[in-house]
Amino acid sequence: MSADIIDGKAFAATIRGKVADHVKALHDEHGLVPGLAVVLVGEDPASQVYVRNKGKQTEEAGMASFEHRLPAETSEEDLLALIARLNAAPAVHGILVQLPLPDHIDEAKVINAIDVAKDVDGFHISNVGLLATGQKALVPCTPLGCLMLLRDRLGALSGLDAVVVGRSNIVGKPMAHLLLRDSCTVTVAHSRTRDLAQVCRRADILVAAVGRPEMIPGDWIKPGATVIDVGINRIPAPERGEGKTRLVGDVHFESAAQVAGAITPVPGGVGPMTIACLLANTVTACCRAHGLVEPEGLTA
Repeated sequence: MSADIIDGKAFAATIRGKVADHVKALHDEHGLVPGLAVVLVGEDPASQVYVRNKGKQTEEAGMASFEHRLPAETSEEDLLALIARLNAAPAVHGILVQLPLPDHIDEAKVINAIDVAKDVDGFHISNVGLLATGQKALVPCTPLGCLMLLRDRLGALSGLDAVVVGRSNIVGKPMAHLLLRDSCTVTVAHSRTRDLAQVCRRADILVAAVGRPEMIPGDWIKPGATVIDVGINRIPAPERGEGKTRLVGDVHFESAAQVAGAITPVPGGVGPMTIACLLANTVTACCRAHGLVEPEGLTA
């Protein structure tokens, strides 16, 4: 067996197209332009690239992009003051504070200072609670992207056995809640799970989000299972030259692809979906703020 490759890059382009269509309709019919504010504190190179890509894709979708780049020594008080201004700004429908923050700033305090209705990252404690209790929430972007890929591949997920390897607040836990909402039977496993291999082998859906390179080999995969690899790990690649590296997931792709029915590659799988879902969440937040019908196919 050779697995079908789930092309997250192509699917993300489809989502961005739907976002752009809805943004145009909001403007033409209601005079609204969804606005996304991204706050970056410090000069982390990876974060700078990510923020730049977010701004570019936001504008390409016809939305308003507001970037706030602050020096690393910015005080927690000044950051919270900026968030308060963004909370009160009518043109801003979504607020994202790029993580990680400098050590002297309390990340939880900052995240929970964001207006819950503008929390397009879905990390605010109220959105976490709403998701966990099956209510309407803004959902973290990466799990939302995974859910979209699964629905596109499998259709109805009801009754399927799903295993999520990883228990982070950003991916593992919200992913489990989303799968429960779609009536899967869900197990949350992690690096300390006893007989993790056997737990993985029973999964119709396996979501790997543990942050360990190639931790899950092909012989842990149920034949025909759908594998969503959230991991992005950089490992040495001496075959490419001295000091070179390459990206791999949490799943050993070559062996898993011989067993699975479908699998996301790394890169090009889940990664592109994250920004696409950020844009989708911003449109959803704009619609909710103005009492309008939410866009189909862009929410959980």
